[in-house]
Amino acid sequence: MSATGKGLVTVAVLALGAGGLTLSACSDGTSRRGSETPAVSEKLFAPPSGATQGAKAAAPVFTRITVRAQGDTTELAREPDGAWQLVAPVKARAEAAAVEALLETLGSTASSPLVNDAPTDADLEKYGLKSPVFSVTAHAFLPDASGGGEDVPSRQHTVTLHGGVENTFDGSVYVRRDGDSKVYAAQGSVRWSLDKDTFALRSKELLGGLEATALASIEVRAQERSYVLQHETGTTKWRLTKPVAERADEARVATLLKNLKEHRALAFPPDSAQTRKKLGLESPLVDARFTPLSGEPVRIRLAQVMEDGTPRSHALREQGPDAVLAEVSDGALTVLDVDVHELKDKHVLSFRREDVRRVVFHPGGGAAPIILVNASETDGGTESWRVESPKQGKAQHFRVVSLLRALGALKATSFGDAKPRSWAKYGIDEASRGAVLLGADGRELARLWLGGDVPDSSGLSYVRGSGPEVMEVSIEGLVLPVRAEDLMEGAPAPEPTEARGP
Repeated sequence: MSATGKGLVTVAVLALGAGGLTLSACSDGTSRRGSETPAVSEKLFAPPSGATQGAKAAAPVFTRITVRAQGDTTELAREPDGAWQLVAPVKARAEAAAVEALLETLGSTASSPLVNDAPTDADLEKYGLKSPVFSVTAHAFLPDASGGGEDVPSRQHTVTLHGGVENTFDGSVYVRRDGDSKVYAAQGSVRWSLDKDTFALRSKELLGGLEATALASIEVRAQERSYVLQHETGTTKWRLTKPVAERADEARVATLLKNLKEHRALAFPPDSAQTRKKLGLESPLVDARFTPLSGEPVRIRLAQVMEDGTPRSHALREQGPDAVLAEVSDGALTVLDVDVHELKDKHVLSFRREDVRRVVFHPGGGAAPIILVNASETDGGTESWRVESPKQGKAQHFRVVSLLRALGALKATSFGDAKPRSWAKYGIDEASRGAVLLGADGRELARLWLGGDVPDSSGLSYVRGSGPEVMEVSIEGLVLPVRAEDLMEGAPAPEPTEARGP
């Protein structure tokens, strides 16, 4: 069968996307359409004879792939958990998206036209197949009904596909496979998926894999700032232990780790003690240690050097005996080098609403405190709140719930002095307006003092909360009671101006 006037046949490599090619071009730029032989789809991994015993062929399960492209030979292997790893020329995690595209191309089905059924050496040279542009050898097995069969020789199958140059007429790529001398035209997406060097197939996620829920502690030493974060066992909460002992903002900790993950490797220079010293990693700008709840700690060092007048940043990740050196974007240097105030919990008060059994509101100005008690026998019985003093009566359920919710939602816009010598400077003293939340045993859970307005700011007030520092907070919408009637059933809710008082 010659290359001219013959019909479409099935190529044994399968392209991404729907269909496949139904039109190809001759080397002189003219197109031809087959009409004598219909295109019949054929899978790259056709089941060996008797493997499926007449049943519908199962999709192949790929176990090993070797890609020879762009001067590299890259070997990949499938782990028992289904993840793919590079095993040569380096041992590293595979780039998930690149491997997914490769597997989809190898495992899909499409029809492609025959270009030449008996190519000469000159033809192969013209198609770029004399010395292929890329080659992919794939090993797979055809699973039985229970998904097994990896070790059954009759179910194992290996195919090597060679790719040539691009046909400039339609963007297709010339291909052939071992055991078949014919040349076919496949979709250009085949080349995009298979013509990958080692860097393209290697995972660039150097700084990721650190989840807040799986870590016990984070220790960071930067040029001017250092801190230690400890995970409270059995909870999602974090605490700063150095340089101050404070509640940490768990959402900010999670964001910090997420931002770190987003800085992917730009290149993987060869690692050596001399290279580390040259790149400044022996005296890094950032030195961080992440201790997981189980397993080896992860150490990440970040440094920057000038090369030909251009700053270049690098990261070294070490875990147990494994170490990976990579070039990263300059932005990676600032992800962990943050001010401690950014990591502190911005909530003014720290308490669980269901633990609150008694609330004392201080109207300020020497007025008598307003005391509420929860008369229910179980935690969370908000419908049993009663005003105990200075008058007695049933409290408005919705009003009490709204106040507790508002107190729990208060967040600082910024922090001021820590442990100031004089709180009166900020309009805060024992006669200030505020609230005290108590537990069932009378233990104080949280206390709020409202101070004066922050100068030159719109709507911010000085506040003292569960922490030792001055906070600047927007208290707009927080309507604290100034009299017992403000909380009792049958009495209207006070106006905001009345509630805030003088």
